[in-house]
Amino acid sequence: MSTNSDKTTSRRDFLKTSAILGGALMAPAILPSRAEAAGRGELLKLGLIGCGGRGTGAAGQALSADRNVVLTAMGDVFDNKLQASLAELKHNHADKVKVDPDHCFIGLDAFQKVLDSGVDVVILTTPPAFRPQHLKAAVAAGKHIFCEKPVATDAPGIRSVIASVEEAKQKNIALVAGFCWRYSIPERLLFKRILDGQIGDVRVAYGTYYTGQVRPMPPASERPAGMSDVEWQLRNWYNFAWLSGDGLVEQAVHAVDWMCWAMKDVPPLRAIAVGGRQWPSEGGNIFDHFEVNYEYPDGARGFVGARQQPDCANDNTATFFGTKGTAREMGFAGRPSITGESPWNYDGPPHPTNMYQIEHNELFASIRAGKPINDGVRLAHSSLAAIMGRMAAYTGQAVTWDMALNSQEALVPANLTWDQSLPVAPMAIPGKTAFV
Repeated sequence: MSTNSDKTTSRRDFLKTSAILGGALMAPAILPSRAEAAGRGELLKLGLIGCGGRGTGAAGQALSADRNVVLTAMGDVFDNKLQASLAELKHNHADKVKVDPDHCFIGLDAFQKVLDSGVDVVILTTPPAFRPQHLKAAVAAGKHIFCEKPVATDAPGIRSVIASVEEAKQKNIALVAGFCWRYSIPERLLFKRILDGQIGDVRVAYGTYYTGQVRPMPPASERPAGMSDVEWQLRNWYNFAWLSGDGLVEQAVHAVDWMCWAMKDVPPLRAIAVGGRQWPSEGGNIFDHFEVNYEYPDGARGFVGARQQPDCANDNTATFFGTKGTAREMGFAGRPSITGESPWNYDGPPHPTNMYQIEHNELFASIRAGKPINDGVRLAHSSLAAIMGRMAAYTGQAVTWDMALNSQEALVPANLTWDQSLPVAPMAIPGKTAFV
């Protein structure tokens, strides 16, 4: 029988529980003393590969996570992106940014130059198409890694990542994934209860990622004369499936990851989906809405809805229906809760330490302790579950996990060069676009 004390988490209980679940650290200030106590307080050099907004934010969080870390190298295909990122990081972390001009690398090979520059830890935040290549190179170079989600845009990329993850384990390399909600204290408390059986067996998971347009494609008339296909697509990377994976894979993958988490990271058997594009886009080839139905081995179902259209109702939450109750993941909209036989409401501070910050706190703590985190398997599996849903929507076919994993469709061009011709693949048409 539940009591009132079972139904809510007091701030005292929150502090006790989060200390256990958070693993390492609730605030950056705690980290240095623990790191030094482990006898591993030497200077760590950080390299940033991909200098957009997410990369700049991740680098700032890494610099805040550990007293003895400095940024020494940066790489991007665009110099203006790199310089803007460098200026922001210098402004916010003046004493920790030690990037000399000869350690600012530009071009498609900038990632390798960063890896060869003597860094110890790298942040991989380029468009998703490049992450399998960059992850493979980082592991080969023996660098500890923070890698944003998703980790690939196609099955060949996922297969490469799975091999890199195993190599990272063998080399004792840290690999923290950018599925930030897995590092959020309120969500850790909720999902621990789900996985411990507080709502019974999960039978249905329903997640949404309904939002506005993320990066609208500019009209072709805005393309500067002489700009190559590759540069134009890289500057508008979100709108091309080979670069972003489409909105389901690049953004709504968070909702897919919630589903995977609640389902104990057991891969779904198959997916069937609908999707398409209703708002015109001149030059891109991604859908602006999806609805994916995932089937699990025990007959459980997962549903993920995604929409990226302006002037529509937005929602980014998840509900998990179990045999003994219902759990609600409210994302940024509110506090998680459980109803049913054993009710519970999260009543601690809302995201007391930024979940993006906790990712880096725990990454560096694991490096210092000599017990590196490796999130690689779930990073690959949640990314593939999203890719599987996209494949089902693009083709109109039922796509099994094995079909998705073994697909021979390579979206990312091999041996990409700056000036090559790169025609845009046509928009997928369900029922006509073939599964490869």
